[in-house]
Amino acid sequence: MIAKAEVKYIQSLAHKKFREEEGLFVVEGVKMVKELIAEQPAAIKKIYALDSWSVQFSSDLPPGIDLQLLEGFELSKISSLQSPNEVLALVQMPQPPISDFVPKGITLVLDQVQDPGNLGTIIRSCDWFGVENIICSTDTVDAYNPKVVQSAKGSLLRPTIYYTSLETFLSTLPAIPVYAAVLEGESIGQAVFETPCLLLIGNESQGLSSAIRAFATKNITIPRKGKAESLNAAVATAVILSAMTN
Repeated sequence: MIAKAEVKYIQSLAHKKFREEEGLFVVEGVKMVKELIAEQPAAIKKIYALDSWSVQFSSDLPPGIDLQLLEGFELSKISSLQSPNEVLALVQMPQPPISDFVPKGITLVLDQVQDPGNLGTIIRSCDWFGVENIICSTDTVDAYNPKVVQSAKGSLLRPTIYYTSLETFLSTLPAIPVYAAVLEGESIGQAVFETPCLLLIGNESQGLSSAIRAFATKNITIPRKGKAESLNAAVATAVILSAMTN
């Protein structure tokens, strides 16, 4: 039986303030927890699971990971999903200092991306295209928001994600190419991309702020064939990364 205080504690991690205070976030789902166990077991603080999950997967757990078996109604209390899965894990939140960043390949820079689903999909795209670093403005949605975690799937902990003042970060970088994704710029089909470099992606409705766009060394765009006003930020990121990595 899970204690009421523990239920309340896990529920509190749905809020950014408590995630940051505790340095923990929640991962739910058989596939995501399985990948965590295989790739980053040291990050797992505790696992809560149904007996059906334990029968299949508990033998894969490295020594030292705390596993607590729950009934279905107990798992429902601590889950943020409408239909709780079989397993939930408390995971250490990476909090890398921006001073650790070293330009390598393509680095994605996100300016005020607000939608959790967009950020999760962007993280998955970065994982797909081999982007190892993502730099987020301090007002970009929290990467460990439950909706971002679910959208990113198992890709969440593969790229290194930093949060920082973009103006400060960009003003102190060495001289490398900075590509800004905008509505008017050189076609991504014609542009020549150099690495290491930065790719700037802006807010879903307003695009890049003028202060951040000013750091671009080249503006690039996805050529429009139809009449849509713009592309979803996550879709645009994936299309541009595909062009940059071809």
